[in-house]
Amino acid sequence: MAGDFDPPISAIREAVARALAEDLGVLGDLTSTALIPADAAGTGHFVARCPGVLAGTATATEVFAQLDPTVTVEWAAADGDRLSGGQRIGTATGPLRSLLTGERSALNFLGHLSGIATMTRTHVDAAGDRCRVRDTRKTTPGLRGLEKAAVRAGGGANHRGNLSDAVLVKDNHLRHCTITEAIERAQARWPGVVVEVECDTLDQVAEAKTAGAALVLVDNMTPDDVARAVGIAGGAFPIEVSGGVTLDTVAAYAAAGADLISVGALTHSAPVLDIGLDLE
Repeated sequence: MAGDFDPPISAIREAVARALAEDLGVLGDLTSTALIPADAAGTGHFVARCPGVLAGTATATEVFAQLDPTVTVEWAAADGDRLSGGQRIGTATGPLRSLLTGERSALNFLGHLSGIATMTRTHVDAAGDRCRVRDTRKTTPGLRGLEKAAVRAGGGANHRGNLSDAVLVKDNHLRHCTITEAIERAQARWPGVVVEVECDTLDQVAEAKTAGAALVLVDNMTPDDVARAVGIAGGAFPIEVSGGVTLDTVAAYAAAGADLISVGALTHSAPVLDIGLDLE
């Protein structure tokens, strides 16, 4: 199951290489080099300090793989698993200097990505089985692949990964053309590509239906207006809700009949899940 939640290995390797270069600087870990004998070995246990959902194990493993291939990392839990406070989730064994040097980078990835998975799971649970919760492109630059994998680990789904994945006609695009014109141009230029239209009003939803949109994103509407949009769509296309959705309101939007709910906060505002590395 963990593999279902892993980002592309290239994204992991690139992110880890940047993190290690940032943390090691020019001279490396001055403290561990000065204080720890070169031949000292150690074992550290990754421990969840509080409940949450795990994500980022492949990235944490890659930290030690790049830093020192003699370090072995074994996981007792997989991405997507719910964690309890105090639970041991993995073990790293090898040269003590390497464990100490890689500790912060590994924990930074684990905490950040598990935080995203945890926040995603709370929204998915609140929405229930009535609709899917999705992320957005509001991600940390350079970490999108990792963060979107964490959303999947939390039970969520991914919106388009980049601008090449689909056409999404937004309000700023509509300053230059109508919804009907936008759909016609997009379909002519990119045949077969999904064309989604962001709608601020119910009249726009009706126009998008007539023009043949494949998907409509209703932006900053109330649950009551979302229910009206669902009625206008009449099953012609899925209705996606976005804009201002919170954990307190996601259930109401799901109950209104939305097929998808996109929440930017999953990636841009998730608090870090507190995970530590305890040495024996």
